[in-house]
Amino acid sequence: MARKPRIEFAGAVYHILSRGDHGENIYQDDEDRKGFLRCLDEVCERTGWKIHAFVLMSNHYHLLLETPEANLVVGMKWLQGVYTQRFNRRHKLRGHLFQGRYKALTIDGEEAGYFLQVSSYIHLNPIRAGLVQAGEALRCYRWSSLPLYLVPRKKRASWLCVEQVLGQLGGHQDDRKGGKAYELYIEGLAKGYYEKEGREAFEERWQGVRRGWYLGGEDFRDRLVEILGKVVKGKQGETYKGQEMRAHDEAQAEQILGKGLRTLNLNEQDLHNMDKGAREKQVLAWWIRKKTVISRVWISQRLRMGDVSRVTQAVSAVGANKDIELIKLKKRLG
Repeated sequence: MARKPRIEFAGAVYHILSRGDHGENIYQDDEDRKGFLRCLDEVCERTGWKIHAFVLMSNHYHLLLETPEANLVVGMKWLQGVYTQRFNRRHKLRGHLFQGRYKALTIDGEEAGYFLQVSSYIHLNPIRAGLVQAGEALRCYRWSSLPLYLVPRKKRASWLCVEQVLGQLGGHQDDRKGGKAYELYIEGLAKGYYEKEGREAFEERWQGVRRGWYLGGEDFRDRLVEILGKVVKGKQGETYKGQEMRAHDEAQAEQILGKGLRTLNLNEQDLHNMDKGAREKQVLAWWIRKKTVISRVWISQRLRMGDVSRVTQAVSAVGANKDIELIKLKKRLG
């Protein structure tokens, strides 16, 4: 079954979201939540992970996670596997606890603002779930890292790192002023969330966190696509799926197209000027289909061939080896 590829590299930052199987609770009581935090403590000790924010809900959890080493997959396997074993043993249950694969949104940790954006999304989860009511302080929700932002360093687990988030807020890093400033910031966001217009603005702002596959600029995206190329190299196209793979496939197709244009002594303007059914476009369409798994729709749009059926016809015509001019162009591409 096709699955989303995992992106791993030293120093990677992720927003992790994992839900209970069939939407069921993964914590039945506070002892379970304490047990999960013990597992989190252990996995951080084993892997060197840094946690910048977390929240434990009833049927899911969120982490803002940094991996100094490229070990997301092995760490998550240990965390969820060991917690499931302990949960099942405690409640005399069997079987899966978590739903499918966890979501891992890769974040540009070097770009200003993203730590603050994702930590805010995580810490406001109890409000969106109705676990904190209007007028109630958000820090009253125990199973979040927010209360720990407000205490001295010595009272926090060594794996909880607040410096990045506080530093993006205004320069205060891990001191009482920084914690207080962050609390005022979060409470201000919470107050705005209770208003309809504010809630709609937040939901729109958070679309990238909830729906995307990365959070960062174009340079960061290009870097991730390059890493993806190494992950999927030698694998069948059906092995992976998702937005990540579409980005990878498009980047690969662009490289193939660029090479083809250079070989045929063409440029982008030529694609504009040529007829939709030009032989050069036909052979380029055939070559891209041969070298990649990109869709015919992408090829027809990128080569400006009009209806997608032209791509199908072009691939068939070039493969038939009956048109002398197409044969010549085909040989030039190799």
